[in-house]
Amino acid sequence: MQLKIIQRILGLLLMVFSLTLLPPILVGWLMGDPELSNFWDGFFLILTSGVLLWLPVRHQHGELRLRDGFLVAVLFWFGLSAAGAVPFMLSDSLHFSAADAFFETVSGFTTTGATVITGIDGLPRSINFYRMELHWLGGMGIIVLAVAILPMLGVGGMQLYRAETPGPIKDAKLTPRITETAKLLWYVYLALTLLCLLAYRVVGMSWFDAVCHSFSALSTGGFSTHDASIAYFDNSAIDYITIIFMFAAGMNFSLHFIAWRSMDVKIYWQDSEFRAYTLIIILLTLVTTFLLAEFNTTESPADAFRYALFHVTSVMTSTGLLISDHSVWPNFLPVLLILTSFVGGCAGSTGGGIKVIRMLLLMKQGIREVNLLSHPSAQMHVKINGEPVPEKVVKSVWGFFAMYIAVFTVFMLGVIADGEDQVTAFSAVAATLNNMGVGLGDVASNFAGLDDFSKWWLSLAMLMGRLELFTVLVLLTPAFWRR
Repeated sequence: MQLKIIQRILGLLLMVFSLTLLPPILVGWLMGDPELSNFWDGFFLILTSGVLLWLPVRHQHGELRLRDGFLVAVLFWFGLSAAGAVPFMLSDSLHFSAADAFFETVSGFTTTGATVITGIDGLPRSINFYRMELHWLGGMGIIVLAVAILPMLGVGGMQLYRAETPGPIKDAKLTPRITETAKLLWYVYLALTLLCLLAYRVVGMSWFDAVCHSFSALSTGGFSTHDASIAYFDNSAIDYITIIFMFAAGMNFSLHFIAWRSMDVKIYWQDSEFRAYTLIIILLTLVTTFLLAEFNTTESPADAFRYALFHVTSVMTSTGLLISDHSVWPNFLPVLLILTSFVGGCAGSTGGGIKVIRMLLLMKQGIREVNLLSHPSAQMHVKINGEPVPEKVVKSVWGFFAMYIAVFTVFMLGVIADGEDQVTAFSAVAATLNNMGVGLGDVASNFAGLDDFSKWWLSLAMLMGRLELFTVLVLLTPAFWRR
């Protein structure tokens, strides 16, 4: 383990992260916020911490090994969450405990969107902007951003990219150089954010709300500048724009790049994962629309369709923006939506959950096992996009799924042990481990009513969900630390 190189990287990353506290200061200054000292103090504290880590080992260079990449990813996400919590803890407007500040920061960075804040409309603009900025940085993965910068500082990035990127196949690159791959993904991310911002502005959002909600939609985050979320605007055009960009953010960003480079939208439909992703959303929207109309939940069938499409897309992509309180919807719809979050977005997207590609592989593998009962000697392959999937990938997906269920159960039992009822515990863990943010029961509106233990516990769930379990769990194995 190259601990001095890891220390140098963490110092560099903290110094880079400290710069993200400057935009909220600028926003607050332009909008006349009386309270900015929390950001200035946070900036100097985080910058100083980074410098103190970096200075003693600044001359240490070398290529990261695989184990080093996993350790950097985990240490940085935990350390970054602690550092990002500083402005919240120093704020006179929030009166946060350490658990509250850490939970809110982790929720922002992991693009979960679960909040412990009430009275969001009355927050200083600088704090609201900072919450959205956390979303946007975490959306594509700040470490993926770092691999585009750190090579210039003498740090190799491939192992960081492997540890950070979501999905079962982590070695696929758009270009031969990992730095160029990271840059291309961020160009796509930035372009979609700008398009979303302009679309919001055209249909009537203020510049501030348009910037903030474009950050939230493209990161599939779920924070809003209003307690009522998107429902605050009561504007169907805003609803449909949000749907479009949540849907786009839940897709594989590599697919966006390939389609845009070739100028051929047929590329999307040729992808098995995209077809499954689209068909699941269509099917669930039809079911939800029918039940909302059947129980007269909305004023018209058109409203029922809009509400259904918005909430299905929001939960499926693990965004968590809302235009209605779906916890009071009829029949089994609230539970159906929570279960949908387990599927999540596509691999290589900003979405959370297990990922569509894994669910597709699980289904195809299940079908193969049933067919083998009738034809035990047959040679059958699981195929994606017409190509056989390596057996080691299929096995890893089964292992991931089993571990996901086991980890979910452990976290749910922990919340129940802290005194919460089963509905609250189940939905709270689903909201955090799936990075979706919307719950039922006592966490239907926000997570402020939970005990500090549950907030720390669910913060860990958010981080594990964002890093897809194994990146964290591998550090707990004795084999990882052996020479």
